[in-house]
Amino acid sequence: MRVLGILGSQQPNGITGQSLQAVLKGAAETATTDWINLADYQITADYDNQPNPVLDSLEAKLLAADVWILAAPTYIGGLSGIMKNFLDCMRNRIARYNAVGEAVPDRFKNKHYVTITNCYAGGVENFVTGVTDAAFKTMDKFLTMGGLIKVREIVVTKTFGMTTLSTKKQAECERAGQRAATKKERDDNTMKRYLELFGMIAVMALVTMGIEAGIGRLIPLDNFWAYYGVFVVVFYVLLASILHFFTVVKHRRR
Repeated sequence: MRVLGILGSQQPNGITGQSLQAVLKGAAETATTDWINLADYQITADYDNQPNPVLDSLEAKLLAADVWILAAPTYIGGLSGIMKNFLDCMRNRIARYNAVGEAVPDRFKNKHYVTITNCYAGGVENFVTGVTDAAFKTMDKFLTMGGLIKVREIVVTKTFGMTTLSTKKQAECERAGQRAATKKERDDNTMKRYLELFGMIAVMALVTMGIEAGIGRLIPLDNFWAYYGVFVVVFYVLLASILHFFTVVKHRRR
């Protein structure tokens, strides 16, 4: 198993770099690790079939690795420019494109990845407003184009003035690295999602029945259609609320 760290930050020893190194430390227990600092490369896009040795070199490293760890800070509500430039320049290599311009996963399909970002916002603020969501979405969009499978997200908040990663976050990063390095199943967790959906529906049905029992004490539900109608309305409201919550709060924020 080979794990490759990809750092897109101005400061290799900053919080972003420390987070990446912590993940690689955990992965190193069972895997071969390596990392690249994108700031050390003059990365430009491919133009008119001209040679591009920098992208060729980076692409070879990506192909050789089984797991990618992408780490980049969130700046002004978006992904850092260094990482964004790398993703933009690699966009024509991450997948092949069909006749209508749709990306089709190819050489990188079924590799795994972990994404890391951080921000000045506090944990509560980030949870409520999603300051780091855009950074995660940008990385996810690029990686899923290539058919890669997500293992974990890691976020560090309230980093203004922070010089050293906390012990708690260091341990979290190392655990994520251990998990990523031992990820042998190459699937998209379809069964896990089905089980989560079943559990969510089961809980919602139970809560709906409880709410309906309370309503029945105030309003007589003495026939099937009245009982059914209240159940559907309550269940729909709960389902819409939960789906909205998971749509908005989709990424790790604390």
